[in-house]
Amino acid sequence: MIIGMLIFPDLTQLDFAGPHEVLTRLPHSEVKVIAKSLQPVKAQSGIRIIPDTTIAAAPQVDLVFVPGGPGIGAQMEDAETLEFLRRQAQRAKYVTSVCTGALVLGAAGLLKGYRATTHWASLDLLPIFGATPVADRVVIDRNRITGGGVTAGIDFGLTVASEAFGVRVAKSIQLGLEYHPAPPFNSGHPTTADADIVEEERRKRAPQHAARLEQARRAARLYCGA
Repeated sequence: MIIGMLIFPDLTQLDFAGPHEVLTRLPHSEVKVIAKSLQPVKAQSGIRIIPDTTIAAAPQVDLVFVPGGPGIGAQMEDAETLEFLRRQAQRAKYVTSVCTGALVLGAAGLLKGYRATTHWASLDLLPIFGATPVADRVVIDRNRITGGGVTAGIDFGLTVASEAFGVRVAKSIQLGLEYHPAPPFNSGHPTTADADIVEEERRKRAPQHAARLEQARRAARLYCGA
């Protein structure tokens, strides 16, 4: 299985690294990191990721993947990126994302009529692209597999492993990674975090959310006929 993982400036590194760690352990599979050029791509955190190939030179993949991060605003309105995703999706067995990467899939018209998830703070944007938002850690609808925010990328990767190669392979990878989470706080989602912390986080994210809302609406009009 050939796996194509798209990267772009200001992506969230863990959106990419969590799934990458799982997917590179799949049997009989090859992971290709894809970007617009072969220059290192700087993530939101400052770490630089080196692509294997470019959008123009990438082969047809069996699984196409999009991470999220602050840089998705530009990707939602990037005609070259969206055309690449549409082209790959025509023949890919799986069309996937983690976190706000789902909004890029949406902008490409690839989630219309599908159930999908994304980061909790952006779930309300999915209907702009004709998707049905689902507040689950991982959502499978036909050949679309979407993961929630950031750390859900590992759950996403293991779900892909199970779907593509069976539960035993996925469990073996999970054991090898010692993925046995026991967080010190039960504050990872608005449904469990303290209300005042949730409200504070929403206030901090409000300007970004407003900008992303406008970007999503523009992308939907330009590329999805909405």
